[in-house]
Amino acid sequence: MRSRWIILSLLGLLLSRPAVRAEVKLPALFSNHMVLQQQTPLPIWGWADPGEKVTVTLAGQSKSTTADKEGKWSVKLDKLQPGQPLTLTVAGKNKLTVTDVLVGEVWLASGQSNMAMTVARSKNAEQEKAAAKYPQIRMFFVRSGAATTPQADCKGEWVVCSPETVGLFSAAAYFFGREVHKDLQVPVGLINSSVGGTAIEAWTSSEAQKEKKELASVFAEWDRKAKNYDPVKAKAQYDKQLDRWKRDAADAKAAGKPAPRRPQLPVAPREDRNHPANLFNGKIAPLIPYALRGALWYQGENNTRPETAALYGIQLPLLIQDWRSRWGQGEFPFVYVQLPNFSAPANRGWPLVREGMLHTLKVPNTGMAITIDIGDPKDIHPTNKQEVGHRLALWALSQVYGRKGSSSGPLLKSQKIGAGKITLVFDHADEGLKAKGSALTGFLVAGEDGKWRPATARIENSNTVIVSSPEVQMPVAVRYLWENNPTASLYNGAGLPASPFRTDRERSDLPKR
Repeated sequence: MRSRWIILSLLGLLLSRPAVRAEVKLPALFSNHMVLQQQTPLPIWGWADPGEKVTVTLAGQSKSTTADKEGKWSVKLDKLQPGQPLTLTVAGKNKLTVTDVLVGEVWLASGQSNMAMTVARSKNAEQEKAAAKYPQIRMFFVRSGAATTPQADCKGEWVVCSPETVGLFSAAAYFFGREVHKDLQVPVGLINSSVGGTAIEAWTSSEAQKEKKELASVFAEWDRKAKNYDPVKAKAQYDKQLDRWKRDAADAKAAGKPAPRRPQLPVAPREDRNHPANLFNGKIAPLIPYALRGALWYQGENNTRPETAALYGIQLPLLIQDWRSRWGQGEFPFVYVQLPNFSAPANRGWPLVREGMLHTLKVPNTGMAITIDIGDPKDIHPTNKQEVGHRLALWALSQVYGRKGSSSGPLLKSQKIGAGKITLVFDHADEGLKAKGSALTGFLVAGEDGKWRPATARIENSNTVIVSSPEVQMPVAVRYLWENNPTASLYNGAGLPASPFRTDRERSDLPKR
């Protein structure tokens, strides 16, 4: 009897209290100092009580909607032009105010460590920081990590560029954004969602990848890892690695050297950040459908493993298609960095990943910054991110914003075989092809015997290279810079290098070294 009385009393107390109201909420992207994309309809969304009326006001326009049964709401504001800082308000049962909102150009920057690499670690870092007085350049840092299911929101904040803050900005993205800002004279917002040491399959949705039979081996390998994972053994191995690291770190400190990288705690394979779709779920899905101009991509090093390198030509177009379809902004511009020169182990497939990137140019509205001449043979993280950003910006300024000038280094257009030589014709031979140094180097030719031999190459006319070898009477295929750490020699008149390539890709009778 007493227990019944207690239950009834508690029920009465609960019924007498006012209903708990869920506050109107915005995603982290909609926060102070944000940049909105100019000249396009602007999706604004968030959460509230089911059935709650929500009103969004910005730049003299006001749109209202009602939260659905799951508490989600969204409106689409009309196109805006750049101007003075604005204030965004969202009102329901409570009111949110977002201040210092700019309108300009917004680019998503993603990839692995070379996109994540900061201005503080780039070439001439102190001079760059001192000169970074660009309050109309802002960067949003996606702080959330991997997730096993798509997330509705992320952690992060917009940061205004200044000498005090720019050191933490993605260097490649910042130097790109700086050129765009200077040329267009409008605000630039850069959304930095990048993680070092990550694979492309982690950045693409699971649904898109599972439709590709060519990627079945990727999922099979993760299934094998999950089946064999023993958390007890993994923890024991980690403890041994940690003990070794503590000793090595103490020795490094005594010697005045940097400490080695601390080992990472073991995680179940399904929760690993590199598991297919986990970074898409945690770091890309929460950004959709924020209005963008386009995307920057700097990744591929992780996918040069022998078992994955040849898949990159499938994976990169798939990622682009996946993101575009989910954003619903049509074929938005997508420009990426082709891997630079680096003395990787001989069994790593850097040429194959570069080739996958080259062939991805068949996807509409894509561009590629060729960086084969600005890598560091001894460091997988080259510091010259200024030139990386410059080459990304050249493509965007030309192909997206209609500026005159070169957008790419030379790209092979066609070949003609005959009379003991191969004639190569190039696109993007702006101002004529040029040789860096006394002669062209880096070319190989093969005959029907399938043996590759060094070739002599010379420029003819403005866009043609003639390749031959006295050791190959009837050449059938040619390669240029087909190695991990080549030395570039073929440029256009704008000073941009030609992309590595091979013409034997479709021939199964020639060795695929």
